[in-house]
Amino acid sequence: MSINVSTRAAPAGRETGRGKVVEVTHFSDVLCVWAYISEVRIDALKRKFGNSLQLTYRFCSVFGDTAGKITSAWKGKGEYDGFNSHLRHVAERFPHIEIHPAIWLKTQPASSASPHLFLKAVQQWEQKSGQPAGEASYFERATSALRRAFFRDCRDISCWNVQCETAHSVGADIDAIEKLIDSGAAFARLTADYQDAEKMRIEGSPSMVLNEGRQKFYGNVGFRVIDANIQELLREPRADDASWC
Repeated sequence: MSINVSTRAAPAGRETGRGKVVEVTHFSDVLCVWAYISEVRIDALKRKFGNSLQLTYRFCSVFGDTAGKITSAWKGKGEYDGFNSHLRHVAERFPHIEIHPAIWLKTQPASSASPHLFLKAVQQWEQKSGQPAGEASYFERATSALRRAFFRDCRDISCWNVQCETAHSVGADIDAIEKLIDSGAAFARLTADYQDAEKMRIEGSPSMVLNEGRQKFYGNVGFRVIDANIQELLREPRADDASWC
């Protein structure tokens, strides 16, 4: 996975009643192993920066058509068998994640768009009902649970019953979520995510956008790199002072 960091001099963060806040938009595809790997970095950033960091979670489409993607990208390299082998080798480098030995062989979700739609409904419901007590939001818990259901347990998270069971386990209101999908509201939010990902030239999953779009991190970017950039944006440079990062 490549890393792309682009920077320009710009205002750092925005001021609120609680001090300077750095806004970070996080794009991912729930079926992307690199997004699964990076969850631990996101958790570490939240613990370190607390209220000085505002994360907005959005989706991009990498596995919108999984059959087309894997048979094309892995043509001549074993297709699903080759992709399975690749993911198992990746997991060996990151012991904090678990990968089922039959990943993409036993279960082959048709599209990430289905769990993305469900999760956008979770996100909308949470914004209306309020966030639970504790460090993680309902959306974060449901997203992480769906990733574990696929990568660790080899379950088809494109299926409605798996989505409902997983979200229910983290305390989400399934009836409210279903209404948001039936009304089209969740479809609208997901469409906006995909369209904005294209407009912002998001290259893949995961991608982090900082500094009003002036800084982008794509792929397997280390914690210290992201940490240093957030700290610099919190440093409050003068308006004419170029950011070193």
